[in-house]
Amino acid sequence: MTAPRLALIAGGGDLPVAVAERCELEGRGLYVIRLEGFADPRLAKWPGADFGMARIGGILKAMRAADCGAVCLAGNVSRPDFKTLSPDLKGATLLPGIIKAATQGDDALLRKILAVFEDEGFQVEGADDILGGETLAAGALGRLAPSSDQINDLRKSLYVAEKSGELDVGQGAVVCAGLVLAVEAQEGTDAMLRRVAELPVALRGDHANRRGALGKAPKPIQDLRVDMPVIGARTVELAAEAGLAGIGGRAGRLILIDRPAIVAAADRLGLFVWGEP
Repeated sequence: MTAPRLALIAGGGDLPVAVAERCELEGRGLYVIRLEGFADPRLAKWPGADFGMARIGGILKAMRAADCGAVCLAGNVSRPDFKTLSPDLKGATLLPGIIKAATQGDDALLRKILAVFEDEGFQVEGADDILGGETLAAGALGRLAPSSDQINDLRKSLYVAEKSGELDVGQGAVVCAGLVLAVEAQEGTDAMLRRVAELPVALRGDHANRRGALGKAPKPIQDLRVDMPVIGARTVELAAEAGLAGIGGRAGRLILIDRPAIVAAADRLGLFVWGEP
């Protein structure tokens, strides 16, 4: 059975590009809704259009004109200042409910947005499904496995990430020698790792003596079709700059963007990438 033409609603980062590339590789019809101010310029090579995030009526009209039957939301989008948005008529109708959901947290907001597309008859697909289930498997991804001390740090970082996720804070945390060095919030993983890199070396590792781990875990309350955590080769590079020994996540619950590139970076830089069963 042929997959329906996909409308990719694209925010920032590498994930939307990876989804678009997979659709192209598989010969699947694709139409990209590039969210203004967020979408990567690389997405301009595929059919699509640029939209402000509140132009919901225009987005739905474009999706139908392109004969899309499914939709995928992928990429980073900062929560907007709703007072500055310029909605179209459909957006203005839906905006009060979206704002109300936003007061309950990011996950309530995402569920509300997903419901809009489902109510309009579109099938919602997760980026991990489109990428062929390219998620972290249990065990070591590259040639290195964590030591007992490192696995303890990783497990604590995953615990902290999950607990912060229960409060709808973020998806990641960094722990070194049992000490929590950082918890991800709205700034995202890359910025969090840069913060860690600025801490005194006494608190973290360095290139000669790598210590500590980044753990990424989905929020327990989130819809994994839209917001499963992601790592790529850039994540490995930033973790290395922060002096960390490795990165990990729950097996099957962490999307890999370009698995070979992640393995190559981890092996080159001397970091482990571990899937916790």
